[in-house]
Amino acid sequence: MTKGRLEAFSDGILAVIITIMVLDLKIPSGADLGALRSIALVFASYVLSFVFIGIYWSNHHHLLHATRRVNGKILWANLHLMFWLSLVPFATNWMGGNFPAEWPVAVYGFVLLMAAIAYFILSRSLVEHDGRDSLLSEAVGKDRKGGISIVVYALAIGLAFVLPALSIALYVLVAVMWIVPDRRIEDRVEPGPLV
Repeated sequence: MTKGRLEAFSDGILAVIITIMVLDLKIPSGADLGALRSIALVFASYVLSFVFIGIYWSNHHHLLHATRRVNGKILWANLHLMFWLSLVPFATNWMGGNFPAEWPVAVYGFVLLMAAIAYFILSRSLVEHDGRDSLLSEAVGKDRKGGISIVVYALAIGLAFVLPALSIALYVLVAVMWIVPDRRIEDRVEPGPLV
């Protein structure tokens, strides 16, 4: 099975997720810059989530670019990832509208944790399908960044009930860690046609 439909489907879902998040931003009641303070935390949550969705989109693109074909297991692993990412708008809105409440911060972290686990499952499914000696397997390697992210998310979820602001700082730390382009795959794959 070719990977084109999987890529198009995933791109569409991620575009809808970003659209839903921006539509959740409510217009402040006022026409001066001071009115923006009322939505500052919601907007900050939106920015953080937009960055996370962008990171997933970029890394998902690189994963699929490096693989040759997909199978049913990969389709389901991808759907699993898309499910957790589809919950990001809800978690973003709840956290931004109720910060520093413990449960919204913890639920936001839980959604990020589950998305990270789902991404790990997808990448391992792709490596398994392409083979342990494949370019993708070599590029993904042991995925230390992915493992560190999962540990940090788990820690941040627990901290949400003690220091919610520190949990947010840990979520930002993971985003910063991933926003630096992950060159593992890009450096090993020949550039495709300029489209």
